Amino acid sequence: MRKTILVNALNTVFLVGLSLASQHTLAQSNMAEMSGNEMQAQGGDAPQNARDPHAYSAGTTLTQGPYALEGGERLTLADEHRFYALLGDRFEYNEQTDAAVFDLQAWYGTTFNRLVIKSEGDISDGKLEENQTDILWGHAISAYWDAQLGIRSDYAKDGKNRQWLAVGLQGLAPYWFELDMTAYLGEKGHSAFTLEAEYELLLTQKLIVQPRAEITLYGKDDEENELGSGLSSSAIGLRLRYEFTRQFAPYVGVEWKNSYGQTADYARLRGERSNQTEFVTGVKFWF
Repeated sequence: MRKTILVNALNTVFLVGLSLASQHTLAQSNMAEMSGNEMQAQGGDAPQNARDPHAYSAGTTLTQGPYALEGGERLTLADEHRFYALLGDRFEYNEQTDAAVFDLQAWYGTTFNRLVIKSEGDISDGKLEENQTDILWGHAISAYWDAQLGIRSDYAKDGKNRQWLAVGLQGLAPYWFELDMTAYLGEKGHSAFTLEAEYELLLTQKLIVQPRAEITLYGKDDEENELGSGLSSSAIGLRLRYEFTRQFAPYVGVEWKNSYGQTADYARLRGERSNQTEFVTGVKFWF
């Protein structure tokens, strides 16, 4: 008797489980069929295991539909806005030569395309001795790199002014090295290449050591401006700055400058040394 009751109970449990499993399988099949039909109604042959991103939007997008914003109220993402910045990377004074150096960069535009202006020069006795200004279009080619294309204009108080076509690359290399490299093509076969590299070593959140290196090469001799072909000059320096704020940071530093080849010969003819050590004070700023 007990055996018969146990067998009947087991049969009942088995039949109920089989019934529930069949209903679950049927429900899944119906849902997959409905989803496929909805996808086909929205736009064609989509696999049954895919989900149409517009299946539940009823045709509404950012610019169309009953809930779309009109005119200037449309949602605008950050990379669509235009911004500007002015960076004074070097604005310093050298007491030994009684001269000042400025190295400025300004840009205006979006995240992907912007106008970039770089200006670098020397001032002595209150007069501009020489200046180099690049006017470039910058285009982001990756998360950390901008390609740049434009023109450069050189002013030399005791030489000949020159104009160049410029093609460059500026960005952040692995291990947080800031690089700025540009190739130039000028008149009468003149060419040049400059490379600048900087690195920031944080001693504290406000006290920062900045190593900096710069080299310049020319494709041919330029007697009018007393520049030789090949590796023409280099500058390697260290600057220690204190950031009262991120936008204002005075610094002190030392820089070793060297001339090479024909450029060094021109310097000696002027009564100057081909290598020298300079101590500078200055301020770095941006806004």
